[in-house]
Amino acid sequence: MLFVAIASVRIAATYRVFSFTIDEPGHFACGLEYLSKHVYRYETQHPPLARAMIALGPYLAGVRPLNDPNRNVEGRAVMLRSGHLERTLVLMRMGILPFFWLACGVVYFWSRRCFDSRTAAAAVALFTLLPPVLAHAGLASTDMALAACVGAAFCALVVWAGRPSLRHGVVLGVAAALAALAKFTALVYLPAAAVVALVFYLAAFRPALPKIAALARERAPTFVLAALTGALIIWAGYWFSFGKLPAPEFFDGLLSAQSHDRGGHPAYLLGKYSLNGWWYYFPVVLAVKTPIAFLILAAIGIFANRVVLAYCLGILIPAMIGHVDIGVRLILPVYIGLAIMAATGFIRLITAPSRWRLGTGLLLMAWMALAGALQNPDYLSYFNELAARHPANVLVDSDLDWGQDTKRLAARLRQLGVQDVSLMLIEPLTWPLPVEEDLRRYYGLPRIEAVDAESPHKGWNVISPTVARTLVLPFQPWYDRIPPTEKVGALRLYYVP
Repeated sequence: MLFVAIASVRIAATYRVFSFTIDEPGHFACGLEYLSKHVYRYETQHPPLARAMIALGPYLAGVRPLNDPNRNVEGRAVMLRSGHLERTLVLMRMGILPFFWLACGVVYFWSRRCFDSRTAAAAVALFTLLPPVLAHAGLASTDMALAACVGAAFCALVVWAGRPSLRHGVVLGVAAALAALAKFTALVYLPAAAVVALVFYLAAFRPALPKIAALARERAPTFVLAALTGALIIWAGYWFSFGKLPAPEFFDGLLSAQSHDRGGHPAYLLGKYSLNGWWYYFPVVLAVKTPIAFLILAAIGIFANRVVLAYCLGILIPAMIGHVDIGVRLILPVYIGLAIMAATGFIRLITAPSRWRLGTGLLLMAWMALAGALQNPDYLSYFNELAARHPANVLVDSDLDWGQDTKRLAARLRQLGVQDVSLMLIEPLTWPLPVEEDLRRYYGLPRIEAVDAESPHKGWNVISPTVARTLVLPFQPWYDRIPPTEKVGALRLYYVP
């Protein structure tokens, strides 16, 4: 409880520091439509659970839609014209905090069930110290909901598989439905993790075919109950809508998500740009976005429990096969399993009779805590010591610069007395008037013009590493040839006399 409370305070402290990221307004608009109109039509590629939680606080505070046909413009306009953008953004982000608490509960329950209360406490501590977890628990997006609900669903699956009672079947159906309503990748991660776990079971116990058939028959009735329960809850999650099928938005979203994966997504890794990604993208992401001390502890405890390992592989393998490589947030559920592995590694070290092992365990835990503390409040742009000096050469987008630093940039430009600035940002210049003008007024930005990649403008030029690294040019831009004058968060500022 103490670890969760401290982490919750750290998360809440970031709410007012950062401007809204590029995805938050769109999620908000979809959730607001869902709550106020009881329909779900803006964009079905993401299911409604997390978006409804994002919009719930502002909706209860009286915020209502403006009915712009573009969800991103709608979300920004509603936020900016609510009269209390800061309060609206805080309420949006608070809607994700319960998912963080759920994820912590899953880590504790699963660790205690497999090991003991010491390991469970250590696992929660390690989970709450992870910068990527703190970052995405503090943003109004779908990724923390995915992590919590996938972890809860797999845990429920393990409990049901061990004891297939009616109650456990219902709990499995509820948990799986919530995972499906959180993000569609859950429908890939959960079956993949279950298959890997089954393979591990068959390899370890080598049961005969009659034994396998008997186990399947014993579990069939409660599995059907779980499937029916899950289907009913998913339908309810779409307000019991009906077209050619129940919940047509659900099936439309599945097709949209499948099309997105097949078509790929613009991605950057290690100086390369691609639409289809790389199979090794997520191993690299974990290697540079996770504290090194945590990785060492997880390596020590990697084989402590085959089910936990199966869960982690069930997340990683499908992600590596997919074609959407846009950040550690897409595999955030893996940190639930890795936290349990790391906790077993930590307990092994501190309970060993050797003093040097005890010292090593305590040193790694201290290093882990210090890694996140030194990055405060910039958990989103955290990179470990392997890539911290030049993170933009490794990853960008939601791993580094997701539009979160506009507010701090405006404050710094005011300190410098800047009257005119050249900007290359993810926002606000990508959005039409009057939203752009509202953003300028709200943040207090000076007069703005676009950056010229061939030649810098006189005075201050601001470069987003995400835009810079994903902008395909036939020449080397000037901002890659000279060091920045200073940095504001992930943004690079250049002063040209």
